[in-house]
Amino acid sequence: MSDDLLEKLPKAAQEYLEGRRLDEVECIISDFPGIARGKAVPASKFERQAYFHLPDSIFFQTITGDWSEEAAEDVGFLERDMILRPDMSTATAAPWTGDWTLQVIHDAFDRKGKPIPFSPRNVLKRVVSLYEAQGWKPVVAPEMEFFLVARNLDPAKEIEPMMGRSGRPAAARQAYSMTAVDEFGPVIDDIYDFAEAQGFEIDGITQEGGAGQLEINLRHGDPVKLADEVFYFKRLIREAALRHNCFATFMAKPIADEPGSAMHIHHSILDIETGQNIFVGPQGGETDAFYHFIGGLQEYLPSAIAVLAPYVNSYRRYVKDHAAPINLEWGRDNRTTGIRIPISDPNARRVENRLAGMDCNPYLGIAASLACGYLGLMEERRPSKQLRGDAYEGEGDIPQVLGQALEMFEEATALHEVLGKEFAKVYIGVKRSEYEEFLQVISPWEREHLLMNV
Repeated sequence: MSDDLLEKLPKAAQEYLEGRRLDEVECIISDFPGIARGKAVPASKFERQAYFHLPDSIFFQTITGDWSEEAAEDVGFLERDMILRPDMSTATAAPWTGDWTLQVIHDAFDRKGKPIPFSPRNVLKRVVSLYEAQGWKPVVAPEMEFFLVARNLDPAKEIEPMMGRSGRPAAARQAYSMTAVDEFGPVIDDIYDFAEAQGFEIDGITQEGGAGQLEINLRHGDPVKLADEVFYFKRLIREAALRHNCFATFMAKPIADEPGSAMHIHHSILDIETGQNIFVGPQGGETDAFYHFIGGLQEYLPSAIAVLAPYVNSYRRYVKDHAAPINLEWGRDNRTTGIRIPISDPNARRVENRLAGMDCNPYLGIAASLACGYLGLMEERRPSKQLRGDAYEGEGDIPQVLGQALEMFEEATALHEVLGKEFAKVYIGVKRSEYEEFLQVISPWEREHLLMNV
């Protein structure tokens, strides 16, 4: 690797390669599910190329590997080549590989140099740019919940918790237990080692309420940078688990009687000129902007659920009294509400969206959440009265199935304007294709209870 290219790398990548010879570069981009798509090229070739090509059809593909004709309806299923250009600030190690490899996230453009409007990273950049046009800098902090489970090679078999260090299966109802965290010590050690090699700062790891369920918190920062980190972290965690004969899953609801996994998103907004949190008044009080942001979440999140909960399994997470919200009440230090205001100093005042599932694409989940808050700010939406009790005692505000959520998103023209009309069209097409395919599957429950009884 030349000195010129080495100087373009972030510090962590430079340190990873110190005294070593770079063998390969993985040129990657996120598709709708958040899977890394791209090409692995020799380091010498990467240094010579300014871009590479991938067909735009990667955004028309469903989670099962089929293709959505509806998604490609406007542009045609021609598999046009996109131009993918590297963002060298995202260069990071792939420390689980057998040689010295870097990963680099790329941005997608068409042949005229315009951003591909349905590329997830471009969708988030679009939303951030709308904030910046108003003189605002959005700041987010995601929390990642996931399960470590036993290897599961048979889809017909129920998912089980992984075997812990003690030789016993992971137990449920052990939230915040350090002993429970110790059960996964070898996996967690590798997660920390991989994260350090990649230059990521983990704010903390805790045991959640589910059997084998963990949560990783990330430091607050720029939305695109944090979405990049979640994108990288999902792969990092999966690789750490595989080293110890278990799987890491980010399914919203992998085990029937356990809580689901969320990607809670904390938001604050800074004034670009002053650097001050616009949710905080001169005397530390709560501003109109603070309430307008909450009002926007309450108004638009139901229509954005199809992005925050993108699969049929996602809706199994929204279960009353099961650590996930069922409505859009808001409250201070109240984990039963869909919108929570954590305890903090005034300057750190933030709004937490607890609806997003860990199965959502991090770029799209953060973009959709910020879009709802942005509309609230622009329309000066007022929220409902703060809830001081148990939100589970109220009625549900959340679509119950993906089909219903897609209908609401399809009608949400204000959200389409913020996220991009082209994105909304393609996303709805892909998700409708997935949902229709799911409806063709006969489940074990149907065979057990309907076969001989109806």
